Order: sequence, then C-alpha cells, then structure tokens
Amino acid sequence: MAKAIISLFLEHLLDDLNKNGIEGEAYKDALDLSGILPNKAAFCDAAEPWQLGFQDAISPMMQGIIDLHHDIFFFLILILVFVSRILVRALWHFHYQKNPIPQRIVHGTTIEILRTIFPSIIPMFIAIPSFALLYSMDEVVVDPAITIKAIGHQWYRTYEYSDYNSSDEQSLTFDSYTIPEDDLELGQSRLLEVDNRVVVPAKTHLRIIVTPADVPHSWAVPSLGVKCDAVPGRLNQISISVQREGVYYGQCSEICGTNHAFTPIVVEAVPSKDYGSRVSNQLIPQTTGEA
Repeated sequence: MAKAIISLFLEHLLDDLNKNGIEGEAYKDALDLSGILPNKAAFCDAAEPWQLGFQDAISPMMQGIIDLHHDIFFFLILILVFVSRILVRALWHFHYQKNPIPQRIVHGTTIEILRTIFPSIIPMFIAIPSFALLYSMDEVVVDPAITIKAIGHQWYRTYEYSDYNSSDEQSLTFDSYTIPEDDLELGQSRLLEVDNRVVVPAKTHLRIIVTPADVPHSWAVPSLGVKCDAVPGRLNQISISVQREGVYYGQCSEICGTNHAFTPIVVEAVPSKDYGSRVSNQLIPQTTGEA
C-alpha cells in the first residue's frame, strides 16, 4: 500500500515538472535506477541513517558473511528461547510465596550430561561454516585479471594499476582525496565522496594489494565484505569480485591520526567496455604529453 502511494506521488511530481517546462525523464530515470519506482530493485550500497542491518552484498565474500551471520543468529535465537524458558520457569515455580522451602536436588545426572553435550555441539555447527568462509576469504583461488595497489597516506590514498605500468614515465597512478563539504554537489555523500574513484570492471576477479606510506591504515568497503589492514613495511592482499555495477563506499577502519575519519574509499564498478575506455583515457594523455 505504501509503495503504491509513493509511486502515485512520484508520477504526479513528474507530470508537474513536465507542465512547468522541466524535463521529467531525467528524474524518472534517476528514480528508476534508485529503485523508488515499482518493479525496480533498490540496493543498499552505502550507510543509511539509523541503519541496523548489513549493506547489500556485491561480492560472494560479503554474501558468505551475511549467510554466516544468519546461521549463527538462528542458534542464538534457540539459546535465547531455551535460557529464557528456564529462567521464567525457575522464577515462577520457586517464588518465595509458592515454595517457601524449595526441594533440594543433590544430583541430576541426565541434565548434567545434556547441558555438557549440547553446548559443545552448537559451536561445531558454527565453526565449520566459519572456517570454510575464513579460508575462502584468505586464499586467492583464481588468477586475478587486474591488480590494484592501494597505498594509505595521512590522510588520502594513492592507487596504482600495476598491470598498465610499462615504465616509470607511463603509469596509471593517481591520488584520491576527500571532497570538502563546500565542494559537494547535489546528491553526493558528506565525508564519503572522493575526487578520484577506484574504477574496476564488474564480474571480474581483482586483487587489491594494501600497504601504507607512513602509519597503519585500513582498506575497508562493507558492501565488498573486505577489511584489510595496511601495516608499514608489509604488503597485504585481498581478492574480490564485484558482481554488479554501482558505486560503493568505505572508510579507513584504523586509527591513523587526527583526520582518520576523513579518508573515504569509493569503488565504482562499470561494465568491461567502459572500463577499457576509462583506462585508455588515463594513459593516452601521458603518452601524448611526452611526444
């Protein structure tokens, strides 16, 4: 019902825009992409006010994390119901007015065996899928198609597409700074937008090499399900595969200094053909400048 009311309101809004000489098709396309109009999927790819759940998964890794969370939550509900029943039953039957002198039980062999076996079985059901997910996240199963090096600075990031570096003069390297609040455009997120996004092809296996240039940093994108610490003097790597096009946001999760909260990460997944043209546009100006 609410969805129908919102859809009707938006249709009237588009009609008013067209009557006033404002092209409403652009607004309609934007609303369709955001999933507000009916029959469109709306994905949660960035943090929302008062958000309690996860962001929508865009990688098999994040989907595995969400599934593991739901599996563990099932056991937590069972434990909560069982313990609550015992607590309520004890409070009800052993009230001081109903049982001033409660019955004394010295031994309960059956209950002692059960309360020892079941708590040991439940962690086994949790540990098996947990270890499987942990090792799948740690190992690079396939050869990555693209390798990107993320270098953390105080307080910005440098990205290096190592596969396209034919020489020191011709390389695809750029810095990514936070856009100040005064320079934000309409629709951009405060403290989450950057001037240069990390553009990657969708549905492609990628390898991200993380390292800092000064102090410990972190490269974390919730929708991707990755959080990799950048330790000085060490290279850490993670393997990701973005399953759909879109723009995804993250932030530094390491306390790296006074501007720690102002080091956002923006990953933009595009189709393969668009990715190739963007890479060409980044490399061609450098080669023409040398000539």
